[in-house]
Amino acid sequence: MTFFDKPLGRRTILKGGAAAIATLAAPGVLRAAEPAPIKVGILQPVTGALAQDGGFGRLGAEFAIKDINEAGGIKALGGAKIEMVFGDARSTPEAGAQEVERMQEEGVVAVVGGFASPIALAASQAASRYDLPYIVDVGVSDQIISRGLKNTFRFGPGFGICTKTAIDNLVLINEAAGKPAKTVALVHEDGLFGSGLAKLMATELPKHGFEIVEQIAIPTPSRDLSNVALRLRSLQPDLVIPSTYYGETVLLARTMQQQRVRPKGVYAVLNGAASNRRFVAEFPDAAQGIMDCNHWPDPRSRKSQMLQERVEASGTTYNYNTPLNYSCVGLLADAMERAASSERGAIIEALASSTYADHLMPYGPTRFENGQNTGAAPVNTQVQDGDIRVIYPEEFSDAKPIYPING
Repeated sequence: MTFFDKPLGRRTILKGGAAAIATLAAPGVLRAAEPAPIKVGILQPVTGALAQDGGFGRLGAEFAIKDINEAGGIKALGGAKIEMVFGDARSTPEAGAQEVERMQEEGVVAVVGGFASPIALAASQAASRYDLPYIVDVGVSDQIISRGLKNTFRFGPGFGICTKTAIDNLVLINEAAGKPAKTVALVHEDGLFGSGLAKLMATELPKHGFEIVEQIAIPTPSRDLSNVALRLRSLQPDLVIPSTYYGETVLLARTMQQQRVRPKGVYAVLNGAASNRRFVAEFPDAAQGIMDCNHWPDPRSRKSQMLQERVEASGTTYNYNTPLNYSCVGLLADAMERAASSERGAIIEALASSTYADHLMPYGPTRFENGQNTGAAPVNTQVQDGDIRVIYPEEFSDAKPIYPING
C-alpha cells in the first residue's frame, strides 16, 4: 500500500486543513502580493507668506492622487497606489531644498510643485543631484529651465510666454478702446519673480508706444503701502501693472482705493490676487475691473468644472493652483504608465517625450523642449461684478473687457 492509498486519520486531516488555511492567508504564496506604493513628493509652501497658494496647490495634488488610486492606481505597475510624501517649503528656497533632501531619504520617485520661483529654482537644483524627476507647477522664472537640468520639467508657462501674451493682449485691449493708455507704472515684489517680470515689461512695453514712468519695488511681506499709493497718485499713470503676491496686491488695491488713485486700468501679470476668488469675495470694490494675464483652468473642461464643485463642496476656494497641480500629478502618473516603471531614469525619459493631454488647463498637448512645456499658455481675466471672467483669448472667453475702468 502506498502513502496515497492509506486512509487519512483525524490528525492528518486537521493538519492538512490548517496548512490550507495558512496558505490562503499568505498572499505571497498562492496569489500575487499587492505592489508596494509609489512614493511621490509634493512640495508646497503651506506656512509663511505664501501659505494660501501652497494650500491650493497641495489640495490639487491630494485630489489627483485620490482619483488615480481609486481608478486602479498605476495599472502598468500592477495597480500600484501613489503615496504622497508632503514637504512644507515654508515660503523659503532654503526650506524647499531641505524638504527635497528629506524626500530623497524617504525614497520618492519624483517631486511635484514648489509654486514660487525661488523655491522651485532651489528645490529642482537639489533634486538634480539625485537624478530625481521634478515637475514645476508655477515657478515662472525662466532660470528654472535655462540651466539644462535633465530632471526638471515645467508644466505651466514661464516669464517669456506670459509676458509676450500679456503685452500682445494689452495692445489689443488698448487699441480697441482708442488707445487711452500711454503711461505705465510698474509695481513689483523685489524678489526673483517680481523683479524679473518688471525688467521684461520695462524692456518690451516701450516698443509698443508705452512710457514707463516708474518702477517701484516692494518687499514681501509688506505691511504698509501708503507711500506707494501716494507716489502713484503723484505720477498719475494711465496704467498700473502690479507683479506681486496675494497679500501685497490686496494691500495695494485697497490703499489705492482709499487714497482715490484711479488709473484707467490696473493690468496685472502673473499676479497673486487678481485671479483669486478670495480677493474678489472679500474686497469686491477694490478688485473690480482689475485685469490679469495668468494661469487659469480651461473653462470648457468638464473635468475642471467637476473638480471645482468638489473643492467648493469641501469649503475651499477654487483657484488655479488646484487644477494646475491636479494636472501635474496626472502628468507624472501618465509618464509612469507609459514607462511601465517607477525608476527615476525611465520617468525622466517618459516626461521628456510626453504628449499628455488629459489635463485641466487651456493648453494643447504637453510637449517639452529643454524642460519647458511648449503647449502651456496663460489667459487674460478681469474681475467683473464680483466674478472672475476670461476676456482673452476669444476661444476661451466668457466676457468682453471693460476698459478704461475710470473715464
